Amino acid sequence: MEIKDGKLPKDFTAKFNTKESFHSYFESLYKQGIDQFLQAELDAHLGYEKHNIEGNNSGNSRNGSYPKTIKSETFGDMVLKIPRDRNGEFEPQIIPKGETMSQKIEEAILGMYSRGMTRSDIVEQVKSIYGISVSESTISLISDKILIDVEEWTKRLLEPQYLIVWMDAVHLKVRVDGKYINNAMHVVIGLRPDGLKEVLGMWLNKTESASFWMSVLSDLKIRGVEDILIACTDNLAGFTKAIKSVFLDTITQLCIVHQIRNSTKFVVYKDRKSFCEDVKQIYTAINEEEAVEALKALKTKWGEKYRYAIDGWENNWENLIPFLEYPPELRKIMYTTNTIENLNRGIRKYTKTKVQFPDEKSVKKSVYLAIKNNEKSWIKPINQWGLIMNQFLVIFGNRCKIKH
Repeated sequence: MEIKDGKLPKDFTAKFNTKESFHSYFESLYKQGIDQFLQAELDAHLGYEKHNIEGNNSGNSRNGSYPKTIKSETFGDMVLKIPRDRNGEFEPQIIPKGETMSQKIEEAILGMYSRGMTRSDIVEQVKSIYGISVSESTISLISDKILIDVEEWTKRLLEPQYLIVWMDAVHLKVRVDGKYINNAMHVVIGLRPDGLKEVLGMWLNKTESASFWMSVLSDLKIRGVEDILIACTDNLAGFTKAIKSVFLDTITQLCIVHQIRNSTKFVVYKDRKSFCEDVKQIYTAINEEEAVEALKALKTKWGEKYRYAIDGWENNWENLIPFLEYPPELRKIMYTTNTIENLNRGIRKYTKTKVQFPDEKSVKKSVYLAIKNNEKSWIKPINQWGLIMNQFLVIFGNRCKIKH
């Protein structure tokens, strides 16, 4: 076909004057190109071209072809003829054995899956965008490839030291023995010595408990973590003891926000605003002495009416006030588990369409993909990192592994 003055020949435009005929023509060209690639691959595998006498008595030869349907993002479902050799040794690279879909489509499916779309929604979306039909089982098989990445990610080596770790669990329903029950996905975020955040892993268990958290911490140690300076957690019973049993020198800080939530459970709605204003005097105190006075004032005003609300502060006091020893910039990132709760909200966002998971494998895939999506925004050190870095160096001295 010759093009003159930027115009196609009249017979071409007459022949391909519809979208369908134009599409069909280029599909045939595409198939011819793939066929030539496959034949070239087979030539290279055999060591001689078709009909060449060098193939005589070579020990292997061509053995026809077999049809294979592939899914292309450009032309949809296509049937190709895949050549084969008599010894059954030929494995084409352009259309690998066992694969029927282009890499681009697989990546698109994984992207949709990671953003919480249901398998049925993905089927419709792929059909609409690429013009190809995929089954829900195919989507499941594609997403299963993620499990290899999950396995490597959960066993990777970690930094020797994390300045802060935030620890919490998100609860999801998983099918176990024919019943859907709540399972706790334990998640840990670490602040590295370079100021960047990193999810250290995820661990699924039927319940959240201090004993299981101890196994999580032991796993971190096995994977190379030698020291954690500060650990921020909720006020789960025994949590502090579990941390100290694995990382003896770690400073444990209970989440103030969790403590406020727990104490307001015992306060009637009409009193909550006033009660919380009084509680605020504790965690915004300049130092521990001022915080103690604020707690006394809280007890004097509310103790008789809401004894259990006050008991929570008194019983957990030693693990609630460590942040008061530190500068304001460091306090903001250690007295609350907002860092990990933001991640948990991201996980729930991507898993909300999957109200129930059929097995542990599916929940691990979804949570892992949600984590990786959230981590994409963690490309810069935390706010005011230069100042906070210096505070860590001054407070922890030679123990701190920040390079400076």
